[in-house]
Amino acid sequence: MGILDYLTGKGRRKSSAQQAKERLQMVLVHERAREGRPDFLPQMRKEILEVISKYIEIDQDKLQIHIDRTEGYEVLELNVIIPDKK
Repeated sequence: MGILDYLTGKGRRKSSAQQAKERLQMVLVHERAREGRPDFLPQMRKEILEVISKYIEIDQDKLQIHIDRTEGYEVLELNVIIPDKK
């Protein structure tokens, strides 16, 4: 380690307290990501159906909601089949 690294702190190792804090933060992030996710989908589906039904008539079985989770973000996919007006 050079003198510049020592003075700027680049060569220093993290304290065990700092490492433990970072690990705990990662655990909390993962727990929050899993916590309660499947439980809100039925309620969300019901509310979306109610809003769409105010404007158009749809079959409740034709609404599909799916969540894709990837690193850093989640994608909510909503598919609604709207019947033709004849």
